[in-house]
Formats: sequence, C-alpha cells, structure tokens
Amino acid sequence: MTSGTATATSPWFVRPQSGDHRAQLFCFPYSGSGASAFSAWPTAIDDVEVSPVQFPGRENRLAAPHYGTYDNLAASLVEQLVPRSDQPFAFFGHCAGALPAYETAVRLAERGLRQPDCLFVSGQPAPHDASRDRMLTMTESELRAELESVVRGRGIEPRPDMTDVGLAVLLRDLAAASEYRRTEPVAVGCPIVVLHWRDDPAMSLEQLQGWRQYADSVEFRVVDGGHHDFLKAPEELLKLLTSWC
Repeated sequence: MTSGTATATSPWFVRPQSGDHRAQLFCFPYSGSGASAFSAWPTAIDDVEVSPVQFPGRENRLAAPHYGTYDNLAASLVEQLVPRSDQPFAFFGHCAGALPAYETAVRLAERGLRQPDCLFVSGQPAPHDASRDRMLTMTESELRAELESVVRGRGIEPRPDMTDVGLAVLLRDLAAASEYRRTEPVAVGCPIVVLHWRDDPAMSLEQLQGWRQYADSVEFRVVDGGHHDFLKAPEELLKLLTSWC
C-alpha cells in the first residue's frame, strides 16, 4: 500500500486504514460494548495503527442484525480483514472480546490467510474455560447495575434510555457467549500474550493459565489497574501492545 493512502471504509472498522504505519493492531471490544471502548486510545501507538473493530448490532451498527454466535462473527470478520492484512498486524481482545479474536485467528489459519503476529488477550479465561464468566450468571438487574458502573467509571452519568439500549446489546452478546463451546484447545500459529489486571477482583492470574494450551509461545504479563482500566489507554498497556513488532 502506498504511504498516505486509505482503504475503502468498511462498517467493521470505525477508522479507515491510513497506510502510514508499518503495522496494525485490531482491537476487539468486550460484551455489551463496541468500538467506542477504544475512543480514548490514540490512533497510533508509535508506528502501529490502532484499528477498533465494530461488531454488528451496536453503536453506529445498531440497526444491523446481531452476529448471533462467535462462529458467525469470526467468519464474517475474516472477509473484512483480507483487504487490510497487507502488513503485519496483531489482535487485542479484552474480556469476552478475546474469544472472537482467538476464533478469527483460527479461521485465518484454516483458510491459509495471513495470521496475526501476536494475539493479546486481556482479563479473559481460555476458550475451554469461557463458561466460567461471572456475567453469564448475573440477573438482568445486576447487569444493568454493572453497565451503569462502567459508564460512571468513564466520568459520565448514565441515562436510563441509553442504559436500556446498552442492556439490550449486552443481553444479545451474553446469549452468544453462553452458546460458545470449545472443549479442545486449537493452537494458533502466533505468540499469545495474556494480560492480567492486578486489581481485578473477579479474575485471578491462576484463572488465566488455560491459555498455555493455545500456542507454542504464551507469555503472562501483570499490568496495574482494574478490569476496565484498559479503557483509559494506560501507558503501560500501550507499551506492551507494541512489543511484538
């Protein structure tokens, strides 16, 4: 790609690829959220372009049909990645977003397409342990309170109408998460870096150890902050996310 050009806009990406950087980082949001989870992130980290992924059925794609399952999501996303994978790239998935990131990497390999150079998974147990997600057992009122807490954590007072929309998205996402099953690990052909948030009360480093079965090279890194502090793009995290290139 010629420096200074941009790819055609796809609804899957909120930022067109600029072509001015030597690598890309595709960012996968967690359940109930969308690409705006990365709105505080810079457009580039050093020479790595940040490309948040926008799943259908939320935010500016609210009218689009929900993806239904992680299998559907990964299969559809692969097609959109092909025009943007002409340079090195990595995946970052936070919480449940790590699962479609992993599944997308698997499908790229199955189709003989370029694979990510690194897969970063943040605050999420391995695929065969995904059913342990605490949100899958929460009531609707508990989920609403969780949403409101996250919004307040971003310095915004939640509006009831927007919370209703967010809750509807979250419930559909959790339905997809509850259907997800991978009992046998399938290794990806790239290193995996597992990120544990030091102050995350709902996730221990021990609960993340299952990722060891998913790649020949699996590294564990502990970063300062709580489960949702990735939203603030802490410098420690951003530095880690360029360690692969």
